[in-house]
Amino acid sequence: MQLILDRLTKQYGSKIALDRIDAVFQPGIYGLLGANGAGKTTMMRLICDILKPTSGEVILDGRNIRDLGEKYREVLGYLPQDFGYYPNFTATKFLLYMASLKGLNARYAKEKAASLLEVVGLQNERNKKIKTFSGGMKQRLGIAQALLNDPQILILDEPTAGLDPKERVRFRNLISSFAENKIVILSTHIVTDVEYIADEILVLKNGSLIKKGTENSIISEIAGCVWECRVTKQEAARLENTFTVCNSKNEDGMIIVRMVSNCKPCDTAIAVAPCLEDLYLYYFHGEGQ
Repeated sequence: MQLILDRLTKQYGSKIALDRIDAVFQPGIYGLLGANGAGKTTMMRLICDILKPTSGEVILDGRNIRDLGEKYREVLGYLPQDFGYYPNFTATKFLLYMASLKGLNARYAKEKAASLLEVVGLQNERNKKIKTFSGGMKQRLGIAQALLNDPQILILDEPTAGLDPKERVRFRNLISSFAENKIVILSTHIVTDVEYIADEILVLKNGSLIKKGTENSIISEIAGCVWECRVTKQEAARLENTFTVCNSKNEDGMIIVRMVSNCKPCDTAIAVAPCLEDLYLYYFHGEGQ
């Protein structure tokens, strides 16, 4: 299975939301990383055939997805960023309703819904109304509905936004467990969500794809641009006003400052190994979070 984006472009009037994106996806987990407004949601909606591209195309195994129509939707699972729940539905009723919208056989839907509720850890809440659910429980129900048709392509737009650290870890593990033999595309601006589970990372900025590759390959490009130094509070304040500071911490009355810069920020600074968060701040410092 191969999903190809060929010069994919989406324009609204004079604003280019996505600019000639080329990418190839095969089974595995792909993380879309970028600040708000970078084009992640637009790209996902184009992949899901919700939006029509201004130019370019999305191709699955040699065929344009717009020509595949219903056959494409049969292999697609989607969890949008703002997923609409019916608060008075129980978890089971909601999944059965979503299954009917997807045209699934009633008997299969009942068995699949029960199985997925167990997988996402909601079997004990299956008869409770969604309005009583926490944010993490709703997100787990959301991924269950995305998996009802056992999709080969799973699109998840900001699935961990608003979740506490424990729920985010659980959700990441859940995604990893479903990823075998599937194309999973995960959009986020939370660096650790892609750092832990993505096989490849795509970095989007202002509608353009600026980096694509494994974590190690893309962070290696900013080697020599990440620095640490031990300075006074006054010097730390000056550095924060001048450079992009990734982290600072107190240590015995001094401040350990980590920052990204193309040049050595001060005489005592030493170059250190970069991480994905450094790369994010290198490209997106000062942009919407």
